[in-house]
Amino acid sequence: MGAMDRSVLWRAALLQALLVTAFAVVLGGALRRSFFEDWGWLAGPGVWAACALAVAAALRLPASGVLAGAALAGLPSLATVVAGAHWAGAPLAIALFALWCARLAARDRTPTAAAA
Repeated sequence: MGAMDRSVLWRAALLQALLVTAFAVVLGGALRRSFFEDWGWLAGPGVWAACALAVAAALRLPASGVLAGAALAGLPSLATVVAGAHWAGAPLAIALFALWCARLAARDRTPTAAAA
């Protein structure tokens, strides 16, 4: 396994989990179930991406790289959505997202040969 910034790993996981949970609680309380049945396919990934951008800003990571990682990390959880167990995929998606951010941080903070 490649270089990883473990501090970023844990902070990214915690922040993404807290932000996604907070959005879920607020939106779940404010909107009717029918909204999620009709628009969940858009709202879910939109909230996931917005939370990822907040993590990128908080951890000073490149937004484009973090969004790419968020998209890839969210793909395996699609199977749980299709199976009707939507939240079952969230822990895996958060873990994969945090790993991506940790690797991204280590890569971006490693001096290049040209800079040496």
